[in-house]
Amino acid sequence: MKLSGLYVITDKKLTPYENNQILKKVEKALKGGAKIVQLRDKTKSDEDLIPYAIALKKLSHKYGAIFIINDRVELALKVDADGVHLGKEDLSITSARKILKDKIIGVSCYGDLKRAKEIEALSADYVAFGSFFPSPTKPSAEIVDKRIILEAKKVLRIPVCAIGGITLERAKELIELGADMIAIVSDIWIAENIEERARRYKELFEKYK
Repeated sequence: MKLSGLYVITDKKLTPYENNQILKKVEKALKGGAKIVQLRDKTKSDEDLIPYAIALKKLSHKYGAIFIINDRVELALKVDADGVHLGKEDLSITSARKILKDKIIGVSCYGDLKRAKEIEALSADYVAFGSFFPSPTKPSAEIVDKRIILEAKKVLRIPVCAIGGITLERAKELIELGADMIAIVSDIWIAENIEERARRYKELFEKYK
């Protein structure tokens, strides 16, 4: 499975569970060309999330996309997700690797290239940098210099994901700098036509990657 392209992340407000809106919205993004789907929920229990995780995995695979779960290693194991994404406060990559064996593990490195190099040495499959712009979903996130993508591509062998306040207009520069994946929350889910917005991101990768 190739770690590249549009990476969409669910949000409990923007992709609500009511009336299965989460599945309907994610399917539109997948139809438009999203390559990776991450289920991100900091509040519901693993048990509550199991049916959604199973449905999202099935949906992702139907469109040839990768399904990742944010920080919940045990949940990822239970539903046989393709992998997890870990932040600073989550389980260590060493512990996660013991549990998940050869599944995909991505790690947030914020603006820290040294951390990224260490994480790569500890078997991460990709790293994420950001926030590159003010983010509606993480308003307190520190803004990171975009040149870190260039630097990372020089020293890392694993794929690099850019995240944080990215819009269609801002994505081109990050892709040109070398970002393998662009992670989007708000800009995809608030779009009037989610499928069309996803398609336009896909076209950016085809044009500038």
